[in-house]
Parts: sequence; structure tokens; C-alpha cells
Amino acid sequence: MNTRRRLLALAASWGLCAALPVRAQPAPARIAWFSMTTEGDALPFLDALRNGLRELGYAEGRNLLIEPHWANNSAERAAALAAQIVASRPHVIVTLGPTALAARRATRDIPIVFGFSGDPVEAGLVQSFSRPGGNLSGIYFLTLDLVGKRFEVLKELVPRARRVAILANPQHPGDKAERRASQVAAGALGLEVEYFEARSGAEIDAALSAIQKSGAEAAVMFPLASIMARREHIARWAVEHRIPTVSGWAQFAEGGNLATYGPNLHDTFRRLAAYADKVLKGAKPADIPVEQPSTVELVVNLRAARALGLTVPNSVLIRANRVIE
Repeated sequence: MNTRRRLLALAASWGLCAALPVRAQPAPARIAWFSMTTEGDALPFLDALRNGLRELGYAEGRNLLIEPHWANNSAERAAALAAQIVASRPHVIVTLGPTALAARRATRDIPIVFGFSGDPVEAGLVQSFSRPGGNLSGIYFLTLDLVGKRFEVLKELVPRARRVAILANPQHPGDKAERRASQVAAGALGLEVEYFEARSGAEIDAALSAIQKSGAEAAVMFPLASIMARREHIARWAVEHRIPTVSGWAQFAEGGNLATYGPNLHDTFRRLAAYADKVLKGAKPADIPVEQPSTVELVVNLRAARALGLTVPNSVLIRANRVIE
């Protein structure tokens, strides 16, 4: 009898448990990663974002789902991907480079967090830095006070240079301001500058040919996605024509060019995780101020220097955050 009573009690408890409501697990946060570049170029920045989110308590597969999208340096593909991303209704879109513009055109309600190389006000992404006012906010890389430092590094690395070419995209938001800052910085160092345009990656070869024919002794490449995508090609051209090149993102030096001085993009995208976290917790991008990068880095490529016949002075080496041997 005792056994029978125990079985009946157990059956009753099972029935009670079955009758209790099952608590649904909260759906994971869905972040769409949207990059203008290829996966190979931008994966380190996505990993930096992942690290930042991990530090904030997110774990992929548990409370976080990241959906990566790569435009492969195609404006047409970026527009199509933007429409697909918006149709999937993620909680937040994190953009790298010009994809912020494509995402902005595709939605005015899904929150967008950007890492942007231009002036977000001039681009129409935000109303102001302190009060973005729409569905976008983030960090922008157009740090004009770094332009002068870049020219100073170039002058130290190539002291013989007097004529410097600038390669940039005149359609890029902030180009005019960066060009003015470059002219001021170059003038203070006794350098003559000549401006060359490449509105897309397809126009870079023609611009490089024009630079070579101009008699330029060095070149400053504005840090743009189109230029970074061709960085290894530019490095080979630089060695062939003995025209040292510097820019503003570490990728440029990693791709075989002489040096870079500019924002630490890995740190920037790790910090963007805080923006995404705020949005996921209910904050509106309209109320989150746009920031500039908090850390900068000097990267020098000694292999490129040797190939160019240059000796890197110790004054540069001791300041470098990273030296590529």
C-alpha cells in the first residue's frame, strides 16, 4: 500500500508540473553587422565588436545573435543588402564605413550604430554630434587634428620630400575639411601638395599613374574604404616607383605601405559595443552623442622602408605603437 500511495503521489506531482505554465526564455538580441568591405578585410573589426559585447555580458548562442553581411566593396550590393537587413528586422544594425549611408536610406526606425570615416553631419547621418536626432549614432574617424601629425611623420620618414601627392575621394563627406587641414599642415612643413581624385576603387589606377607622372616624392592617402581595399596594390606601386605612402588606418601599413597614423579601429569597434548595448536596453540613438576615437596608433612597416630604400629614424621607432619587421 505504501508503494501504491507513493506512485499515486508521484503521478499527481507530474500532473501538477505539466499544468504549470512554462516560462519562455527571452529571445536573443539580434545584431546585423553590415560592412562595405570583404569579410577578410573587416572580420577583425567584427571580432573587436564581439569582444566588446562579451565584456558587457553577451554570449553568442545564448543571449546574442550576430548576423554578418558583406558588401564586398560594391555600392549596388550594399543597397540590396540594406533592404534585406531591414526586412529581417534586427534589433540594431552596426555599420562599417559607407554602409551607414545605405542603411540610413533603407530605414528610419531600426537603430543604426556606425563606425564612419567621414563627417556624419555633412553626410546627413546625424543632425549634430551632441544630439544626433534620428536613428543613428556612433563613432567617426575624421579626426582633423591627426592630419598634421600624419604629415609630420611623413616628413621624418622621407626628409628629402618636397612635393607630396594627396589621393582622396572628393565625394566623401568631410573631404574638403581634410583637404584644407592637409594644405595647412603641409605648408607649415615646407611641403607642396597636389590633390588627386579617385571617386571609386576603379579610378585608383588612373590616379596612381597621374601621381607618378607628377613628380611627387611621397603620397598621403586619405583613409577610405576604397583605398584600403587596394592597399596591397598601392604598396607594390609605391615600391616600383619609389614613392613612399602613408595613411590613417593600420590596415594600410599591414598591407605593405610605409606607415599609418590614426585611430585604433579595433579599439573603436570594441567601444561600439557599448552603443549597441545602450540601444538594446532601450536608449535611442537620437540621444546618444557621436564620439571620436579615444586611442590613436602609429604603425611603421620596416619591410616597406627597406624596399623603398629608406632608413626609419629612431625618433619614429620609439614612438611607434607597432613596428612591422
